[in-house]
Order: sequence, then structure tokens, then C-alpha cells
Amino acid sequence: MFESLSDRLSGVFRSFGGKRQLDEENIQAGLREVRLALLEADVNFRVVRDFVEQAREKCLGQTVLKGVSPAQQVVKIIHDQLVELLGGETTGLNLSGPDPAVIMLVGLQGSGKTTSAAKIANYLRKQKRRPYLAPADVYRPAAIDQLAVLARQLDMPVYPSTTSMNPVDIARQSVIAARQEKANVLLLDTAGRLHIDEPLMDELAAIKAAVNPAEILFVADAMTGQDAVNVAAAFNEKLGITGVVLTKMDGDARGGAALSIRSVTGAPVKFVGMGEKLSELEVFHPDRIAGRILGMGDVLTLVEKAQAEFDESEVQALERKMRKATFDLEDFRIQMRRIKKIGSFDSILKMIPGMGQIADKLAQANDLMPEKELQRMEAIINSMTMRERQHPEILDGSRRARIARGAGVQVSQVNQLVRQFEQMRKMMSGLMGGGKLKMPSMSKLPGMGRPGSVPGLPSMPVMASRGKKKKKKRKK
Repeated sequence: MFESLSDRLSGVFRSFGGKRQLDEENIQAGLREVRLALLEADVNFRVVRDFVEQAREKCLGQTVLKGVSPAQQVVKIIHDQLVELLGGETTGLNLSGPDPAVIMLVGLQGSGKTTSAAKIANYLRKQKRRPYLAPADVYRPAAIDQLAVLARQLDMPVYPSTTSMNPVDIARQSVIAARQEKANVLLLDTAGRLHIDEPLMDELAAIKAAVNPAEILFVADAMTGQDAVNVAAAFNEKLGITGVVLTKMDGDARGGAALSIRSVTGAPVKFVGMGEKLSELEVFHPDRIAGRILGMGDVLTLVEKAQAEFDESEVQALERKMRKATFDLEDFRIQMRRIKKIGSFDSILKMIPGMGQIADKLAQANDLMPEKELQRMEAIINSMTMRERQHPEILDGSRRARIARGAGVQVSQVNQLVRQFEQMRKMMSGLMGGGKLKMPSMSKLPGMGRPGSVPGLPSMPVMASRGKKKKKKRKK
């Protein structure tokens, strides 16, 4: 998401790099490119017009500060404009009032309402809430069953709706049922259509009148671009939506809906769906999204994801193991799986300031992507017995041959993994013990079978030392 927009804007800011000061001519030229970049990202043209005009006024009124380049000043102005466009501040759910607080999810068919209902319920439970799910879509085949299955996966109560029931009655009765279950939040999954029609809107208005929801969340598919904005405006006019959930933001969506929907409807984006898993839902932070668009990274989100996956007591136990050099391959496998839960290697790099372009260059320079490298390493460790993972020193030739067959790799690759793991364990023990440690050469670090490669990272031929190559030739 936002990759093409981010690349275009980076080019615009580079064009300011050689300018000594901001003037109307170079500001106009730069903002013309910003306008094209936003239009290509499928941002609503009225939103683009207002955005560029406000940015131009701020740029022209900007005093050039000492020690700050024109490019840096323009980046700051565009960043502040993007934050404002995306809603300014993070907006949470309004769950005040008597229990249960009703969250009504609306939108077109196929936008992801049912999955979003389960994701939000999962998120609320982590916030110490007691959610209750209610399927009110009696028209789409298996819609009720889908939510019931998701509720079972989450071990969460769900109202037993049937297709013969009236959606308004389902809404009323589910409030009573949620209260009996001592739930304090009710998530109501309503019906959608492939297009907006009066019967749908009348039904939703009747449900709203029946249960008086604390939140009406419009669920929009981020892949639909400006069309999602037009549909959101229609729902807002009829129902008065209080927030937006953008789904499929992990795809190749250009980001137009996210950048437009707040300005057109006035309703803030509250959540974004970043994958199919029920845990892959993020709170929408305008300042963090603006930072991602401008290539500034998003360290706070990365830290939050890491905290969700890594338990503090387990981290301390792992630290003790590393200090005593008792960190084994089973520990290594557990940590690899947790890192994979945080996100793809590419997405993690792009959350670190300045690493986005490096991630792109690494991907272009190599045929072996980080995820594939990690998969191969995990396959090798999975082919070992628990005793072998905990005691790599017992891995003799016959065991390594069996492991290679089980993982579908060469014996040399098993040897390489075990050798590099031992080197890493010694290195970590030395570093954490505070003693003097002779650092191994780059080619001997774990995962660096090729010059400059890292575990789970593609190779970087530019890091190979020419001096070492010459020494090897002299030895020969």
C-alpha cells in the first residue's frame, strides 16, 4: 500500500535537493508532481485540488530556516498536510453508554464486514472488553455460518440467527442476549448489496432506530479507490456513519480511499485490515501512515507488534540463555516464527526509518527473498528431533543426511546452518557477557554463506571485500 505514491513523492523531494531557497517557480513545479502522484494514487480530485492549494500557500509563506534545506521544509509541510488529510489525531471507538455498546458494521457485499466484525471483537477482547457477535445478514448464502465459524475460532459467544428471521428482530434480540451473556460490546454484522438500493438503506435505518448504536462503522474495500469514497458518502448521508474500517490494505491498493474518505465523509478511519488472519487489524494512526507514505518509517507500530508477540519474561529467559551460550536451535525456531508473525521481512524493514529503499534494492539484487531463506532454515530445523535441536553437537554425518532428506536440501546446507548457528551462539555469548570478543569476518556470520548475506536477508555483493579476494589469490 502507498508504495507507488511514496516513490513518486520521494522523486519530488529529491528535485528540491539542489535548490538553495524556495520560490514560486520551483514550488509550482514540485507541487505539480505532487498533484499527479496523488491523482495516480486514485485520490479524489477535489481532495487533491484542496490539498495542493493549501500546501502551496504554506510553502510560499515559509521562511527558509538556517541549516534546513528547502527539500526538508517541503517534506515537513507535506507531512503535516497528509496528517491533517488523514484525520489529524487517532480516533478510538466510542463505547460509552449502557451495556452492551452496539457497533453496527455496514457496507457493500464483499467489502469484508463479517471478517472485520470478528477482527474487531478479537481486538476488543485484548482491550479487556467482553464482545458478543450477532449475524444480521440473512440474504448472503452462508453469511450467518461464516460469522459463527469465526466466533468458534475466537471462542466467543454468537447470537444464533437464522435466515428465516427479520434483521431488525435479530438486532433487538441480540442486544437482550448480549446483556444476558454479560457482554459489554455487541458487534452487529449487517447485510450488504452489490450496489446501493433503497430497501437496503431502509433496513439499515430501521436497525439503527431499533438498537441506537454507539458506532456505525462503514467497511470499505481499499482496492476500490474513489468508488469506495462515493459509496461511503451515500451511506453517511442515510445513516450518519461514525467511522471507517478499510480492508485489504495489505494488497496493492494505491491508497486513494484512505486519503480521500476522511475529507469526503468527515468520518475518521478507525481501523485497517492488513491480512486474512483475525489478528491482522491495526488501529489507524494518521501521523504514522503519513510517515510511511513519505518513507519516514513507523517505529511505534513495529514496537507495538513486537510487544504483542514477545513476552517480557520469555525475553529475559532468552537473554540468560544467550549469555550462557545455551541458546539452542529450538529457541531459534521459536523466535523465527514470532518474527514472521510481526510481518514480512519487507514490511518490517519499511517501518524502520531510511530502510525502505534498502529493502527495495535488496529485493531487486537477489533471486532469493528473505522469506524463502527463512522458510528453508525453518524446514531444516523442523526435520530435526527435539533432542537434536536442543543439542546440535550430536548431529553426526548420518543424522545430517537424514535431516537434509527430510527438508529437501543438500547436506552442505545443513552443515552450513549448524556451523553458522554455533558461530552466532558464541558471538552472542561474548557480546552479552561483556568480555572482549573477536568478531568473525562478514563471510562467517550466521546466514552469510554468500558474501555479505544475512540470515533471512538476500546477499549484498557490494559488501564483499576485494582485499580478501586478493589474499586468496596469493595463497593459491
